[in-house]
Amino acid sequence: MDLEDALAFRPLPSYQLSVEGIDLPVDESNLISKAYQLIRSMAGKVDTEYAIHLIKQIPIGGGLGGGSSNAAATLNALNHLWKLNFSLQKLEKMGAEIGADVPFFIKGGVQLVEGIGDILTPVDPNLLEGYSFLLVVPPIRISTPWAYHALNKTLQPNKRHPKFSPLSKPMKWELFDNDFERVIRKTYPEISNIKEKLQKAGALYAGLSGSGSTVFGVFDNHQKAEALLENFSPYQTFLSSPVFRC
Repeated sequence: MDLEDALAFRPLPSYQLSVEGIDLPVDESNLISKAYQLIRSMAGKVDTEYAIHLIKQIPIGGGLGGGSSNAAATLNALNHLWKLNFSLQKLEKMGAEIGADVPFFIKGGVQLVEGIGDILTPVDPNLLEGYSFLLVVPPIRISTPWAYHALNKTLQPNKRHPKFSPLSKPMKWELFDNDFERVIRKTYPEISNIKEKLQKAGALYAGLSGSGSTVFGVFDNHQKAEALLENFSPYQTFLSSPVFRC
């Protein structure tokens, strides 16, 4: 089964949100609700409101962008259902009001993200063809505000521009890095243990996803990655391969 959340929209006289799979708040703090209210405020008169049902599979608090992608999906869906004809650029700008990661998910795919998440440059998705990603999710909730605060204490301004393409063939995995790891592994040594285990298992690259707590390993052999799933018990594990839909 693909690692994905699913949203279903049903016309109703008033907005409602329901969730199954994982216990989540369904009030105004939910990013889906924030997205709904934001685009609704700009829609003017509409024929109907919608009830949204979320089938949640992406772990929360793991740095996988599940909440942000659901907000983006809500903006895209309502833009279509209400026939608003907002441009992708307008939707991305709206998404930035909800969270820094939301604009990326408006178009999705593979993109180079700069700034605070608002400068997006498409990258050829074929560069990731043939790779499988083994995701290991420990029972740790890492606060994103805490992670940024801890990182900002150590991060030095770097105005140099990299001299290599972020994604290019042959892939230079040794050049990939996540600045969050330097601060998070001190407080959560379990992260380093999982990364080391993935590296010893033959991952081309292993690292933290976002601010964590998910650690992922990149493999060029799907069967090899699949055989490793049970090696990380009792953690949650998922095996995913990039799928790009037109």
